[in-house]
Amino acid sequence: MEDIPVKPAAASASFSGPFALGSLSAPDQASFPALVIPGGRVLDLRAALAEPALTTRQIFERWDVLLPRLHELAADPTAAWRPLEGLRVQAPVEPRQVFQSGANYRQHVIDLEVAHRSPDDPRTVEEARAEIAAIMDRRAAEDLPYVFIGLPSAITGPYDDVVLPSWAEQPDWELELAVVIGRPAQRVPVEEALEYVAGYTIANDLTDRATVFRRDMKAIGTDWLRCKNAPGFTPLGPWIVPAESIADPGDLRVTLKLNGDTMQDESTKDMLFGVARLVSYISQTAQLL
Repeated sequence: MEDIPVKPAAASASFSGPFALGSLSAPDQASFPALVIPGGRVLDLRAALAEPALTTRQIFERWDVLLPRLHELAADPTAAWRPLEGLRVQAPVEPRQVFQSGANYRQHVIDLEVAHRSPDDPRTVEEARAEIAAIMDRRAAEDLPYVFIGLPSAITGPYDDVVLPSWAEQPDWELELAVVIGRPAQRVPVEEALEYVAGYTIANDLTDRATVFRRDMKAIGTDWLRCKNAPGFTPLGPWIVPAESIADPGDLRVTLKLNGDTMQDESTKDMLFGVARLVSYISQTAQLL
């Protein structure tokens, strides 16, 4: 039986809340920051806010000031709305920074550890799962998140083709919840961390599994630059939903399909370290911008 690749469905304005933000472009034209409302209507925020050079990143840099105005525009039926159809969906924002948390989904880590057990491991699958699960629970309670840096140049649009490098032997996917920061954050306590989050979107964290570990220098360990940061290895979006429209970022469903088959279906409930802990942890070392 021949596998026929399935192209993703056309972009739709399906999201929680009264509006979302994105970056769109008409054929042969520059991209523009867009306010998107249910029903597939979009508003060019450059014109609506009378700022011809405005970008989505600049909107998030002034998030607390602009959010009330965005609500007003979303509720204005007389604004210069246009259909989403016919517009290209770009990555919704060009971030200054990308931080990625590894081994953060409890069940995913358990499955990986069990699948890659040594052939001479005396434990049954059930025993191995129980032991690894206990380790994961201790890690969530007592340890620190594992975070590494990604490259903004790896980001691409959610519907763009990804060109694999010639050296990529084992490309793999993993859908992630992506957090967009709305104001600078440094040394933020966990209890206040969500106040710095402007919105949420999704990212496909592509990885070449064959180059995760250096073959020539095994003692060094992982090579995240090579395996995760080729151009296009972080499809992002389509939309950024304001944080105020998400009741609980720790209770969101994350689903990925490959050629119509569900390959990933999990909940952010399964994260070892939730959004607040991750934002707080990263901010103890780096200033989030």
